[in-house]
Amino acid sequence: MKCNIQGCIGEYEKKQVLHTLNSNGKIMVIDHVPAEVCKICGDILFDPETVRRIEKFVNIEAKPISTVPLYDFNKDPEKKAI
Repeated sequence: MKCNIQGCIGEYEKKQVLHTLNSNGKIMVIDHVPAEVCKICGDILFDPETVRRIEKFVNIEAKPISTVPLYDFNKDPEKKAI
């Protein structure tokens, strides 16, 4: 399928992506999400069933299989914490 982004001549291909979202200040990362990704610009499309499954992760607040550190780009990594 041709890309929906104006001016892009790319086409979508099926891939699995790492999807990150912020739900009420809670950062969630979901791996292996099926998507259509443009080969040129990287635009990502999810089908309706995938969106429903992502919403379940948010609404049910499933226990994560892992946790990751979260860094704030606006904080100076050279400053020592007090």
